[in-house]
Amino acid sequence: MDASVDPVGYYTDAFTSTVSEALRSLGIQDEPIIERPRKGESDLCLPCFNLAKRAGLRPDTLATMVLERMLPSELFHVSSVSGYLNCTFEPGRYVKDLAVHMWSRGGDIGLSPPNGERVTVEHTSANPNGPFHVGRARNPVLGDTLVRMLRADGSEVEAQYWVNDMGKQAMLLVWGMHNIDASELGPAEREKKDHQLVRFYQAANAKMETDPSMEPLINVLLRNYEAAVASLDMDRVISAEGRPVIRAKDVRSACELVLDGMKSSLSDLNVAMDSFVYESKVVSDGSLQRVIEGLRKSPLCREENGALYLDLTGLVDEQKDEEFKKRFVLTRSDGSGLYTTRDIGYHLWKLSMCDRAINVLGEDHKYQSLQLSIALKELGQERLPETMFYSFVSLPEGKMSTRRNRVVFLDDLLDEAVSNAREEVLKRRSDLSPEGLEAISRSVGIGALRFNMVRVQPDKQIVFRWEEALNFDGASAPFVQYSHARACSILGKDPSGFLGEVDWSMLVEPSEMKLVRKLSELGPVISLGARERKVHLMAPYLVELASFFNEFYRDCPVLKEEDPSRRKARMALVELSRRVLGRGLWCLGIDAPMSM
Repeated sequence: MDASVDPVGYYTDAFTSTVSEALRSLGIQDEPIIERPRKGESDLCLPCFNLAKRAGLRPDTLATMVLERMLPSELFHVSSVSGYLNCTFEPGRYVKDLAVHMWSRGGDIGLSPPNGERVTVEHTSANPNGPFHVGRARNPVLGDTLVRMLRADGSEVEAQYWVNDMGKQAMLLVWGMHNIDASELGPAEREKKDHQLVRFYQAANAKMETDPSMEPLINVLLRNYEAAVASLDMDRVISAEGRPVIRAKDVRSACELVLDGMKSSLSDLNVAMDSFVYESKVVSDGSLQRVIEGLRKSPLCREENGALYLDLTGLVDEQKDEEFKKRFVLTRSDGSGLYTTRDIGYHLWKLSMCDRAINVLGEDHKYQSLQLSIALKELGQERLPETMFYSFVSLPEGKMSTRRNRVVFLDDLLDEAVSNAREEVLKRRSDLSPEGLEAISRSVGIGALRFNMVRVQPDKQIVFRWEEALNFDGASAPFVQYSHARACSILGKDPSGFLGEVDWSMLVEPSEMKLVRKLSELGPVISLGARERKVHLMAPYLVELASFFNEFYRDCPVLKEEDPSRRKARMALVELSRRVLGRGLWCLGIDAPMSM
C-alpha cells in the first residue's frame, strides 16, 4: 500500500466495508458501529447486541451469520466470540505497513496537517498580586499541554492570559504600595518583583480584615479607576483621599511589575503565552457598557437598589446544583461593572476571533462558568466556550492562601525539583561538567514536575507530596526521558545505521511488533487529547511506550545483530522510537535529553 496512507484507517475501512456487505446480504441496512476492544483481545470488533435485538436474533447467532457471509481478506482474520465479531489484523503485514507509513513521516511524525481551525485557549490567568503558588500550578501545565496538542493536531492556537487589573486584589496591591512603608514589612524571599510586591498586598489585605473603613475605600478607588479607564485618562488621580496620590496608570504598572515575575516563573516551567489581555480593555473599548445595556434588555434582568442582576431561578436543576447562585449580579448600585460583567465582554470579543474557545479553570469556577454561558446566550451568542475544569493541588496539611501567606510558591517548587534532580543525576553520572549537570538537572526536574501535574485526570485532586512529584522510578518523566536518551545513545554509536532502504519485514519478534503498534498510537492520542481535552492520556501512553522500548532493547540485539538487514531494521525502529518519544515529551512541555 502507499506509504502516505494511514494503515489504521485503511484496515479499519476494509473491515467495516466487508461487515456492511455481509449485513446487507442478511437484509440488515444499519451501519455497523465498529469499536476498539478495551482489553486488546483483537484490533477491532463489532458488538452485535443492538443489531441482533432489532433483527430478532441472538447476538452470537447474528455474529456467526455475519462471519459466514464475509468475504475472505488478506488484511485481517475474523472470529465470532460471545456476540462479538472480532477482527485481528494480519500481524506481519500490518506491522510492516505501520512502520513504512511512520517512517515516511520523517520529522513530522505525530503532526496532523493544518485543519483551518482557530482555537483560543485561555489558561493560568492568576491575579497579578503575587507569585504563583502550588495550588494553581496545574493550570499552566494543563493549559500549555492542551495548546501543544492542539497545534500538533493541526489547529492554529493562541494561548491567552486574562489579566485582572480591575479587581479588588489589584487595588489592594496598589494601595499597599502607596500607603505601607516597606521597612514595616518582613524581608522578601526572593529578588523577583512578584515576591517583593506580594508583601504589600498581604499587608493591605490584613488591614482590610481588621479595619472596617478599608473596604469602602477600595471600592471607591475601583469606581474611580473604572471611570478613568473608560475616559482613556490614565493620568487621572483616583485616590479617594488625595494623599498619597494614586493615578490610574499606577494600577496597570503595578500589575505589570508583578506579571513580569510571574512570566519568569512560567518560562522556567516551559510555558509560553501568546498574548496578555487586560480586563481594562473591555472598559476602554466600550465593551463593558455594551454588555450592560444588552443584558438590561434581557427578560431575566432585574434591578434592586440601582444594581442590575439576572434572575436565573429555574434555569438549572436547583436540587442538583444547590450552590448555584440564582442572582447573577452585573453592576454595583452606582452602575459600575464587576469582574463577571467584564468577563462577558472579554468572551464576546474572544469568540469573535476564533472558531473554538477553551477555558482552563479551577473547579471553584463551575457555577461562574454556567452563569457566563447563560448571559452569553441572553446576548444572542450561539457559540459558547468549552471548559476544562481541574481540581487543585493541595498540601497534605490543607489548602493554600496567598492572602494569609500560607503557601508554597511555584518558584520554590521549581528550585526543589531541580535540586532533587541534581542529586539523582549525580548518583548516575560523575563525568558531567557543571554546565552539563545543570542542564540535565533542569530538564529532569522540570519534566518530573510537569509530568506529575498532568498525569492525573484534571478533575481528580492531587495532594502534592515531594516524594511523588520527584520520583525518578516507574511511571515518571525521568523514566520516559531516559528511554529517549538510551535511543539517542544507540543511534550515536552508528549514526548511519538506519540510512538507506529499510526492510521492515525483518521485524518479526513479539517485542518488535508490539513496539511498532504502540508507536502508531501517538497520532490518535494527540487527536483525542486535543479534541476532547483529555491531555492526561499522553503521560501513561509515553510510560507504556518507554516500557515497550526497553523490552525491545532487552530482547532484540541492535548493535550486535549480525544480519545486516535485520540490524538496519532494528536501528530504524530505534530511530522511530526516538522520534515518537521526543514528540510525546514535547506535547507535555518536557525536554527530551540526548543523554542523562
